[in-house]
Amino acid sequence: MTRYAGTKAVIVGAASDIGLAIAKRLVEGGARVLLTAATPREHARLRRELGPAAEVVAPDALDARLAAAGGGVDLVFADAVAAVRSLAPYLRDGGAVVLTDPAPPTASCLPTAPCPATASPAAAHALAAELVTRGIRVNAVAAGCIAAPDGAAVPLPPLGRLGAAEEVARAALFPATEATFTTGARLPIDGGLGHA
Repeated sequence: MTRYAGTKAVIVGAASDIGLAIAKRLVEGGARVLLTAATPREHARLRRELGPAAEVVAPDALDARLAAAGGGVDLVFADAVAAVRSLAPYLRDGGAVVLTDPAPPTASCLPTAPCPATASPAAAHALAAELVTRGIRVNAVAAGCIAAPDGAAVPLPPLGRLGAAEEVARAALFPATEATFTTGARLPIDGGLGHA
């Protein structure tokens, strides 16, 4: 499949299951992907899962790698607004950013848990306003009730099951590549918990 052929993407926080699922879909679609991994163990896991189609660097080496590559990137998936701001000079005009919520399911599945600042409506709106003059769209996906790799028990959302990282990845790719008239939006991926 070559759906994303010619697309360059950066994923910050790719060691999470959600980041890895996004990377897999992009690589399968023909994109060139640059990911960050903070530890040698994370680096090895990403290389093993993604193969040679993706490049993995330490977070502190990302800026230098992007500067050396030149040409800019089309898509950025990040778990923090600060990471996006530091990558903004490398984003091509007309590109897209998706803020991803890395919160663990035990915290993000409880109705009383606060929305993480990374995926809050205010964070997405503020960043969208900063980058709109360059035609860069900024949206967020707020994942909740996503199955943890360790199988930790959490309350079930109204859909009656936990979600999967792959489901969040599909949702994150929609505002990045398909929803071209959407910016500043926050999409909850929580099995209906926000509507319970």
